[in-house]
Amino acid sequence: MATELLTKNSVIPYLQSRGLISGAATVEELTGGVSCVVLAVKSETKDLVVKQALPELKVATLWQADQRRAIVEAHAMKLLHSITPASVPDLIDLDEAEFTLTMSRLPHESTNWKLDMLAGEIHPSIGSDLGKILATWHNFGFKNEGARRQFSEDSLFDQLRVTPFYRAVAAKNALLAQNIQELIDELNRDKSTIVHGDFSPKNIMITAEHKPIVLDFEVMHTGNPVFDLAFLCAHLLCKFMRTENPAAQILLRESAKNFLASYGSNCDIPIAQSLPRHIALIALARVEGVSLVNYLDAAGQLRITSKTKSIIANPMATFEELFQWN
Repeated sequence: MATELLTKNSVIPYLQSRGLISGAATVEELTGGVSCVVLAVKSETKDLVVKQALPELKVATLWQADQRRAIVEAHAMKLLHSITPASVPDLIDLDEAEFTLTMSRLPHESTNWKLDMLAGEIHPSIGSDLGKILATWHNFGFKNEGARRQFSEDSLFDQLRVTPFYRAVAAKNALLAQNIQELIDELNRDKSTIVHGDFSPKNIMITAEHKPIVLDFEVMHTGNPVFDLAFLCAHLLCKFMRTENPAAQILLRESAKNFLASYGSNCDIPIAQSLPRHIALIALARVEGVSLVNYLDAAGQLRITSKTKSIIANPMATFEELFQWN
């Protein structure tokens, strides 16, 4: 475990000791979600982001997480940048002893996709681009045994996704526990490709040209591709259920449909029939799990619970049923 977390005061000497910068530099603290210290450092010749994994995530419920996820992230970033260089930052350095990685900073005008959508800036073409990017990664992992071996240790996925999302919801919904266990078993059976594990709007930056750049690869593992599809769609569903604006609802629904259509037309792996149930479960977890969304009011939360619980219990549920306003 890291003995000391980096701060705005200590990051410049740290980077100098790693030989990554020299001379004067400025430091900016970035919003790193709940799992990391994230600092931007700009010198005369370098524009970097330094990310250090926290031992305990910043959520209301105690949520400890193995800091080795920083090492996983660095290896994943290096691999995926080599496959889709325009869609993944460039890894500069990995410090395994301090669970810290340094990457190139994205263009400063880039915006966060989650915040864009909450502000009403919704471009369904981004869904299409993300479907193609994810299909490219899944195709690579499906065909590349070496990549699957590299990310075959999946305890972080269980710790950071299965337990706080699937098991936490099962513990609060006894009538759905068996249905949820079936979904967990499905995830555990399929180890067919490399899976991002946190394919979420908060981890996607949008360029001035409305092109996505994906971040946060801490939960990369060899597993079931349905999880990445469900994780993104669940976040879109939460935003769909949040708004009462019909125009925004249409754009959010189209974003999800474009994402799945683009993925389906570019990926060699069929989309699992269980996808709607995984989407519903993950969306419900954002209301009843460990990692709760911060933008749903009481009415939005009620819409999520009312919609998702019936879907989880129905093996024949469809995607269209999820994105209906009723």
